Amino acid sequence: MKGTAPWRRFSEAEAAVNRSVAASTVGKYFKLEARKSSFTKELRAGAATFLTMAYIISVNAAILTDSGGPCTVLDCTPVGNSTAVPGPECMLGTSNPGYEQCLARTKSDLIVATAVAAMVGSFFMGTLANLPLALAPGMGANAYFTYNMVGFHGSGSIPYRTALAGVMLEGIVFFLLSAVGLRSRLARMIPRNIRLASAVGIGLFLAFTGLQANQGLGMVGASPSTLVTLTACSQTDPVTGACLGGTLHSPTFWLGVAGFLITATCLARDVKGAMIYGIVFVTAVSWIRGTTVTVFPDTPAGNAGFSYFRKVVDFHTIKSTAGQLSFGGFRHGSVWVAMLTLLYVDVLDTTSTMYSMAEYAGFTDGAGGFEGEYRAFLVDAGSTVLSAGLGSTTVTTYIESTAGIREGGRTGVTAITVSAFFLASLFFSPLLMSVPPWAVGPSLVLVGAMMMRVAKEIEWGDMKEAIPAFVTMALMPLTFSIANGIIAGLAVYVALHWYDWASLACGKVGKALDDRRNQVAAATPEVGPAPAQDVV
Repeated sequence: MKGTAPWRRFSEAEAAVNRSVAASTVGKYFKLEARKSSFTKELRAGAATFLTMAYIISVNAAILTDSGGPCTVLDCTPVGNSTAVPGPECMLGTSNPGYEQCLARTKSDLIVATAVAAMVGSFFMGTLANLPLALAPGMGANAYFTYNMVGFHGSGSIPYRTALAGVMLEGIVFFLLSAVGLRSRLARMIPRNIRLASAVGIGLFLAFTGLQANQGLGMVGASPSTLVTLTACSQTDPVTGACLGGTLHSPTFWLGVAGFLITATCLARDVKGAMIYGIVFVTAVSWIRGTTVTVFPDTPAGNAGFSYFRKVVDFHTIKSTAGQLSFGGFRHGSVWVAMLTLLYVDVLDTTSTMYSMAEYAGFTDGAGGFEGEYRAFLVDAGSTVLSAGLGSTTVTTYIESTAGIREGGRTGVTAITVSAFFLASLFFSPLLMSVPPWAVGPSLVLVGAMMMRVAKEIEWGDMKEAIPAFVTMALMPLTFSIANGIIAGLAVYVALHWYDWASLACGKVGKALDDRRNQVAAATPEVGPAPAQDVV
């Protein structure tokens, strides 16, 4: 009995706090009692949501840094005793000290940009829409931005600044569509099986990215004969990434596998914050200097990174990525195609996630709508505009919000709590900067695995639906382009359905003509034979 007294006092104090907050202006604004929730329950829900999505801070920054950000050939420095000005090839590897330092600065900026976008978006989702939904830069859109638009270290067709301008313009268009109520209508125009296949394809795309050397485990690499092959080599070419020997002998690969198994086990056992534990384990081991898996090798860049890491707490201000917008490249068609693809992904991803979360929380009405949806759409779109201004990509509602909803979160207090955690993360940039790719890669693979669940909803028994869906999901990773998969899937869908549509249209036209003839016939009085006249 004595042991239960402190717990009883804590429970009584918690109940008193909940009653006080519920009766206050804040409690009434957030409808704590009306939604059968409490203040402390909302705080716990916010903590659960943050733990499940905190990985996005380091993962998003790592993916976007692969684009090279604002770094150019001008940031490269002569190597060794050479005095020659480096050429564009200095950006293709990670061996140039000057370019490495620029990438490190960019990653620091993007960590802050990610946290700020998530903080602001989640805060306004809570205060304006009063929904327990957390926002952050989305997975999938960041990979498309990096590897399809800008390209690895700027090797794509669209410069970083122009791509950011495209993201901002997409956010503005998205905001206007939300403001006039067209957003949900656009989402419903896309065939359902293509929508489902897009989610699966993006999952495969993320998993493929997480298995590669530059942004993950390093298990998959290039091959001159088979395009891709098994790598995880102990020695690789620093410029091309080609395997020089020792397949599956990479120490960082096996450390990443350990992190993968830790996270997978936590997910299988439904442990809260499962995505975090594997990242934390691998990162902590990688912080040990003098090992074969250290993220701080004995190089100028490694020493500089370790010096910054030792600060632990530091408020980093964005220096290179904020405001880097250039609208001059919009005369090229590739920019518009990329922007429309982002808009398509944003419409499908955010809209479907938001509706599914609302349904999971029990907010939807008979028509499928939910309270606060109009403001929620505006907040989501506005957050994308802010994110682009900071140097990051489109913001979306996170499926990890289910963790908080499962804990009882039903109001905007949950989202505000998530926002507070992202605010706190701004002061730990040195730690977040030191998360290595082999800690992030397993999370990308597992996020891809979780996105596979919707594949069962595709109508595989109907070949007219199954084939376009398969083309969509297969071409995304195989062409390393989300846009290619979407365009190909829609093209095949139209090719397989045009005859049905034409037949249906002809049938409707024929029926309309028949109905019209029947109406005319019914409106015309029947004329009988002329009466016989008497002949005199």
